[in-house]
Amino acid sequence: MQLAFQIGAYLVGLSLQLAILVVLLRGQWKRYAFLFLYVIADFLTTVSEIEPSLGHSTGTLAERQAFAKLYWLNERILQVLIFLLVVSLVYRATERLQPRRTLLLIVIAGTLLFAGISLLLRFDPHVLPGRSPGRWMMPWTGDLNFFAALLDLGLWAVLIGARKKDYKLLMISGGLGIQFTAGAIGWALRQMTLSPMWSTILGAGITLANMGCLYIWWQALLLPVTVSATASRPASNNT
Repeated sequence: MQLAFQIGAYLVGLSLQLAILVVLLRGQWKRYAFLFLYVIADFLTTVSEIEPSLGHSTGTLAERQAFAKLYWLNERILQVLIFLLVVSLVYRATERLQPRRTLLLIVIAGTLLFAGISLLLRFDPHVLPGRSPGRWMMPWTGDLNFFAALLDLGLWAVLIGARKKDYKLLMISGGLGIQFTAGAIGWALRQMTLSPMWSTILGAGITLANMGCLYIWWQALLLPVTVSATASRPASNNT
């Protein structure tokens, strides 16, 4: 059952990623460059994990350790890109706010400061080289997801408060919010339980949330350009 779910999740996830890339390549990839880069990285890292993950339960200790190293390396790459994506969305959403650059610098500095402090608190120097860093990477990733959820909440507040709504940005940030919240809650709960069954259920929940995020992005990008373009169109002076 677990293997069937895993294979199905790969098929659905990869299909959604390809669908998003196809829509972006039709002309929107420049407008959403960091989203484009993130989805490409997500697709490539997912493909690289398929073979070792499907054989994880029956693999040797060395094979399981190699997969763990690959997985957490991919997580580092995706965490950097997802924060760049959030920052880029904040930059787009605050184009009417002043001082825009100061706000952006505060967001970037706050992100780096939080990530650095969390890393100092969570890092386990006793993890031997060549072994899985999951013991400290898992809680650190949970911290980053929590902080990213807060950033995304602020982004939503700015977008909701705008006089003219950019519905594409609203849907993209909404999808991110689902992914971040599920990631933060899921990783926290997985640390609190020793039951393999609950760990599997929570992992499946995180996977479903990630697929939900991809589906929302796909639907958002399919919206006509005119729907979101009104957000940046200057008001008419005609009476």
